[in-house]
Amino acid sequence: MAEYSFTTIWRVHAPSEKIWGAIVRSDQYPTWWKSVVKVVILKPGDANGIGTIVRTTWQTHLPYGFSFDTRVIRVEPHRALELEAFGDLQGKGLWTLTREGDQTMVQYDWQVQTSKLWMNLVAPIASPFFRWNHAAVMNDGATGLAGLLNARVQVVRAQ
Repeated sequence: MAEYSFTTIWRVHAPSEKIWGAIVRSDQYPTWWKSVVKVVILKPGDANGIGTIVRTTWQTHLPYGFSFDTRVIRVEPHRALELEAFGDLQGKGLWTLTREGDQTMVQYDWQVQTSKLWMNLVAPIASPFFRWNHAAVMNDGATGLAGLLNARVQVVRAQ
């Protein structure tokens, strides 16, 4: 399997509580994140969301889409949300929110492997396109979050 490590950083001119509310409600992503086609809650978690399993279907900027499931494995309210992914992508994701004055730095670290055969076969050549595609999808998230929160969102890093 091809391995990828991505880090996205958004500077959001909004309190972390509002951002947290958007991030943890993945079932609402299709209403504001244009790359997210569908989210299905497969298993609800505990009161903090730990153990929640959702299936997310994505349509990317390249002519392919994919689905994968995520399980919430760690929650620090308003600070960190860690996920384990399995399906078309396997690995871990970590959302981290850090308050800086009237702004919040939102960082998403995504360590994944592709499990689709065709993606693994073309990875040596297509890896730069897959990286560009990931950045484009995350930029869609920043744009959608800005609209949802009526806040300015600056993409500091998406790679």
